[in-house]
Amino acid sequence: MSHLGVVVNPVAGKGRGSGTGRRALAALRDRGHRVEDLSATDLLTATAHARRAAVAGLDALIVIGGDGLVHLGAQVVAETGLPLGIVPAGTGNDVARSLDLPRGLDAQLAAIEHGLAEGPRPIDAVRVGPTRHSAREWYLGALSCGVDAAVNARANAMSWPRGSARYVRALVAELGGFRPYGYRVTTDEGVWESAGTVVVAANGPWIGGGIKVAPDARIDDGLLDVVVAGPFSKPGVVRIFPGMYTGRHLRHPKVQVMRTTRLLVEPMPALGGMPPDAHADGERIGPLPLEAVVEPGVVQALV
Repeated sequence: MSHLGVVVNPVAGKGRGSGTGRRALAALRDRGHRVEDLSATDLLTATAHARRAAVAGLDALIVIGGDGLVHLGAQVVAETGLPLGIVPAGTGNDVARSLDLPRGLDAQLAAIEHGLAEGPRPIDAVRVGPTRHSAREWYLGALSCGVDAAVNARANAMSWPRGSARYVRALVAELGGFRPYGYRVTTDEGVWESAGTVVVAANGPWIGGGIKVAPDARIDDGLLDVVVAGPFSKPGVVRIFPGMYTGRHLRHPKVQVMRTTRLLVEPMPALGGMPPDAHADGERIGPLPLEAVVEPGVVQALV
């Protein structure tokens, strides 16, 4: 019998998280696990509950929700050795895609139990924060610093529609006042300085509920795939966006990928507009400049 701490986001997936959470808690108990419900009405309190329980002693932390709740889990378990299990029940579920988690609650719980019995899979996490002080947080999916971040922020404020369609609606709304931003992006490969539309530092392939922004990114290779797109007009963004679901955007001459262990993204107002606040795993990180460093194998995933 394992002692499992479980955090449920009741509003994930526009309410699906609550039902999935109830079923998962009951099923885990029926399977013989000792289950401690660490959920709360807000993510800050849930994080505090999870950290206290982790210190007191857990065999694993299980998060039931979308990428935002996975982000919470990463803050608790990174570098601790405490395994993380994920039951995807959110709008995007991009980290779950990167881990190739199965569909269906029974299969997802079986995957968690397999990880408990056979040992977890070490995956990378990325430490990100401002250059002016030492505060950092972790992400597992992708850091968005361009129009993708602005769309993320707008989508988070929307209540309709569900799933990836919400990101499409948010993109259409965001393009109304869009003009390219100015950047300096420093990686192990050198410096990219340009007006730009997209800057994504991807630990896994997907953002925005299935947009395959970095097809070759792997969550356990010790590297970030940094996708940058030079200045696109509004019609250019509209034309290239559909291809991002399959990775065809990488064929465009204004799009390039740099692979790196660390990253510095700075605003360059002289080259374009001020970039929006960055987001990671769908959660707001803050304004540029930001530094990011990959830490290989610091999260133990139950898969």
